[in-house]
Amino acid sequence: MATIFSTSLLCSRHPLPSSLQFKSPANIAQGNGRSPPPPSKSHPKQSAISSQNNYTAFYGRRGLIFSTTLPFLLEGFGVNALEVDAGDSPIILDGIRQVLSKAKAPGVLRLVFHDAGTYDMDENSGGMNGSIIYELDRPENAGLNKSVKILEKARSEVDKIRPVSWADMIAMAGAEAVLLCGGPVIPVQLGRIDSMVPDPEGRLPLESLNASSLKKCFLKKGFSTQELVALSGAHTLGSKGFGNPTVFDNSYFKVLVEKPWSSSAGMSSMIGLPSDRALVEDDECLRWIRIYADDQMKFFKDFRNAYLKLVNTGAQWKNA
Repeated sequence: MATIFSTSLLCSRHPLPSSLQFKSPANIAQGNGRSPPPPSKSHPKQSAISSQNNYTAFYGRRGLIFSTTLPFLLEGFGVNALEVDAGDSPIILDGIRQVLSKAKAPGVLRLVFHDAGTYDMDENSGGMNGSIIYELDRPENAGLNKSVKILEKARSEVDKIRPVSWADMIAMAGAEAVLLCGGPVIPVQLGRIDSMVPDPEGRLPLESLNASSLKKCFLKKGFSTQELVALSGAHTLGSKGFGNPTVFDNSYFKVLVEKPWSSSAGMSSMIGLPSDRALVEDDECLRWIRIYADDQMKFFKDFRNAYLKLVNTGAQWKNA
């Protein structure tokens, strides 16, 4: 059962109760055998700024491109980039990297979807607000307490330097999980405010939904069919038959195109969720599945954009 829950990123297994690919800093460091310069701990604020400068210097032109394009990437998602304190990012990332591993990455990424996936556009409520910590007893969130405990350890250390919300910690951890497993750099904005109460129940899509119902569900959250398919590509992580369980690539789409569950081998239950297999039966979804199966760079770009939209939509922001 743990395997099922570790890969069910977008969908709930049980009915609910009524009530960018350019080389990342981590990859560059791995390639040249060096480690990025650690931030100083002598003076938190000054060390954060110094750390940001050190990262840019260490990673050279790629680091400079990333830091200078960050505001432009964020503006497209309705976020005031001027409110970003870029010096805080290395502090939070350092805490996350101390506790995150490839084996833990699928669960952490699933945590993002289950926190942010409660957004409802009509009600204008839910979303990336850290409320998941109040919702761990719900059937659809079974197993996520392990990922929360992992990030709780990192958050307690980061809080010694600067306060960080659960929403920011989870959003950044999911992006780091993708990067750690070989996926694109996702520049997550900081400044989300945590909810003090759980979000309403019944808002996560069931894994038994067909493609038409999935599209309607995601449309209520403000996501197009393309974004639904791109976000579903997160299921490439985990042990459900979509390639290497700790490698973030486009294997998910390649396997969907092949439809191996159609064979007489009787292995359909071992490959993906019913909702994954349903996507291939929809012409609109299938078009994007084939595009991403043929073009991993396109998938990485669209996933990055959809992820940013996911963790920003519905979020409440400081100084907003």
